[in-house]
Amino acid sequence: MQFLGIIFGSFIVAAAFNLFLIPHETMSSGLSGVSMIIGILTPLNTGIANFLLNLPLLVIGYLKLGRRFICNTILSVLVVSLGLYFIPVIEIAHDIILSSIFGGAITGFGIGVILRCSGSSGGFDIISMLLARKMDFPIGTMLSAMNAIVILISGFLFDWDSALYTMVSIFVTGKVVDAIYTHHVKLTLMIITEKGEEMRQHLLDNVYRGLTVLDGIGGYSNQKRNVLMTVITRYQLGEVKNLITEVDPAAFVNITETVEVIGLFHKTTQ
Repeated sequence: MQFLGIIFGSFIVAAAFNLFLIPHETMSSGLSGVSMIIGILTPLNTGIANFLLNLPLLVIGYLKLGRRFICNTILSVLVVSLGLYFIPVIEIAHDIILSSIFGGAITGFGIGVILRCSGSSGGFDIISMLLARKMDFPIGTMLSAMNAIVILISGFLFDWDSALYTMVSIFVTGKVVDAIYTHHVKLTLMIITEKGEEMRQHLLDNVYRGLTVLDGIGGYSNQKRNVLMTVITRYQLGEVKNLITEVDPAAFVNITETVEVIGLFHKTTQ
């Protein structure tokens, strides 16, 4: 079901680009917006540009970030790129304001579906996650800064009306994504399992977060258990739940929303 969700969400994103945004030279956020600019100014198809821009980031992300997340992201980038290549660029709505709003909303819906299926549409998401590992800087702030660059490029290359419409599109996209899947919320997971070592290794291999292992004893059974505690973003919840089930479907998992994290939130690298 995850793969079908990613394919569906990615197709929705590509359709929003070619039917609402690109006909009015309104950009989307991230590398998709850069791909649109390249597609408008050069003979290169937007889908091909999107794939070529994301390719090196996907390779780096596969080596540095969680493998499942990157594999899902690769699928999303491929479907979006193919959709941009094959879906004709048609002006569905003639009003540029309506196109910016509805194009941004539909894009946000598609991205939200992709995020719920433990993937991303690539581009700036991967860049921000890689930078956050090195600088411990908020991902949301970095995404906003990089999207501001897209808006400025749009203004200088086309006109400032296009830049403002691009800002509207990006704003609406962000609001819809937040409504469907807010990834800035942090969650604390307490995982109680009999397969502590296997669970620990599986999570460390696939999720970019550290964790703490505690010893526990079942109050009813009086048998030894391992308690694994970790803090993740809501962005990673779907992925982590699948990883836990793969190792121990009977594991008891308590998920609580975390108000604040003080100290090391990222897994240390060698």
